[in-house]
Parts: sequence; structure tokens; C-alpha cells
Amino acid sequence: MTAEEVLSVLTLLGRAETDVWIGGGWGIDALIGEQSREHRDLDLMYRHDQERAVVSALTGAGFAESLDQRPVRLVLATSTGRELDLHPLVFAADGFAVQASFAPDHPFRYPASCFVTGLVGGVRVPCLSVEQQVYFHQGYEPAARDLHDMAQLRRAFGIATHF
Repeated sequence: MTAEEVLSVLTLLGRAETDVWIGGGWGIDALIGEQSREHRDLDLMYRHDQERAVVSALTGAGFAESLDQRPVRLVLATSTGRELDLHPLVFAADGFAVQASFAPDHPFRYPASCFVTGLVGGVRVPCLSVEQQVYFHQGYEPAARDLHDMAQLRRAFGIATHF
């Protein structure tokens, strides 16, 4: 997934009047303001109540459902291999959000302050905060890309990470 493809997806979803935020590797690169590695997919958080509009816009652009693990996540892909990992969020009136997890008693929590902006290809984009990225990178054995991503956050923000 290239920066141009990320911006194309965000433009498409913006035209559909949906709210999305970039997470994962592209989210970290947005926070540091530069692409630091290649990305096989794009992680997007979206408002659960906008799911129909999100999926409709993406299927109209050639994406098809390749994995349904609702309510935790949904993966859409194109025939050329572009992949979107979609995560539905349920928002409270104060801006706090939750995402279901595979452990039903332990949903993922998104404080209102975690919805920030960064840069992809010099364009300001919605993404998840440094703190939220670190929160999601704990409790599992990291892959090489996870080690790289946390190193980028340490370098750019001088923070401590779990690995």
C-alpha cells in the first residue's frame, strides 16, 4: 500500500462523509510525518454507525470483503492485493470509543484524546495518537515490523515502549 493509495482511500471515504482514523504501521508513519517502511495494508478505525457507507464506498472502488470477524474487524481487498483492515468503533457522547475484541470482557478502549492528525505524503490525515499506538503494541510477541514501528516512535517522540 503506497502513500498515494492511502490518500486515495481517505479521499474516497471523505466523499462518503465518513469518519476514519489511520492506525497500525501507516498510523505510525503519519505520526512521524514520513514513510519509514513498506506497508502491506492500511488499518482504519471507523464509526460503527457509518459501516454501511464505509463498505459501500470501498466496494464501489473495487474492494471486496475477504475476512469477516465482526464485530472486531473486517478486511476488504482488491484483486491487485491492496488490503484494508477495518475496525468498527462505538462512540460515547464524550468522544470515548470502544472496539469489540476476541476477549468479550476486554474491549479495546479509545480515549477521546487519541484521535489526532498526522501527515501522509505531506497531507494532514486523521490517525491514532502515539499513546494509543503504544497501547496496541503490547501483550504479544512482536514481529520485525512491530519492532521497527516502536523504534520509530522512540526516535521521533523520545518515549518508552514495551519492546
